[in-house]
Amino acid sequence: MDDLGTIFVSEAVGTAILVLLGCGVVANVLLAGNKGYNAGFLMITFGWGFAVFAGVTVSYASGAHLNPAVTVGLLVAGKVDLGVVPIYLLAQMVGAFLGAVLCWLAYRQHFDAEPDAVSKLAVFSTGPAIRNYGWNLVTEILGTFVLVFVVLGFGLTNNGDVDATTPAGLAALGALPVALLVVGIGVSLGGPTGYAINPARDLGPRIAHAVLPIRGKGTSDWAYSWVPVAGPLIGGVLAGLSSYALLPVI
Repeated sequence: MDDLGTIFVSEAVGTAILVLLGCGVVANVLLAGNKGYNAGFLMITFGWGFAVFAGVTVSYASGAHLNPAVTVGLLVAGKVDLGVVPIYLLAQMVGAFLGAVLCWLAYRQHFDAEPDAVSKLAVFSTGPAIRNYGWNLVTEILGTFVLVFVVLGFGLTNNGDVDATTPAGLAALGALPVALLVVGIGVSLGGPTGYAINPARDLGPRIAHAVLPIRGKGTSDWAYSWVPVAGPLIGGVLAGLSSYALLPVI
């Protein structure tokens, strides 16, 4: 397999695992009749952290971006070539969509049993606690800035955890540190918007929600959908630009 093929497969598989497990923990907590029903936001936050751990573990070959905001941030910081960016972005979207479909299959009976359309959508995509698009955007920018900025910082320290030939990405931190970083962002900044901090993680599953035959699913809330796409991308760009002045470590 050529380098572009390796990147595509690695990113698609890693993102699919990430979304399957991440959306899966939300389904377990929110959908009627599950053994984890009503376990709360903290369980969801840790579940997403474990999902990131699994996704990074299986996608080291591509650097484990798993997130268009990470890819764009690395591009701005000069850590990835422009020519490979479309492959990363396409793979992440494909993987996110497939992961959401697999989650729906795993919880099919519980989707049918759950009467609340809002809970069904929340399994797939994020939504604000208080809907104010401007402030929701700020929250997503800040959360993603922290993610990408820390990723860039770890990559610059050359701590020896990852082989020097591994492409830049979340893998530069190692699976456990990046999982803990995501948990930290969730518990600290996740309350206002559900911390998408990843355009593919939100948009791919939202498209899956729109096209899957989910009983009583209601709207896919497209009016809000631009926030968890634009916010993380802006945050990633700002982190990449800030790294030149604020991370002068070689």
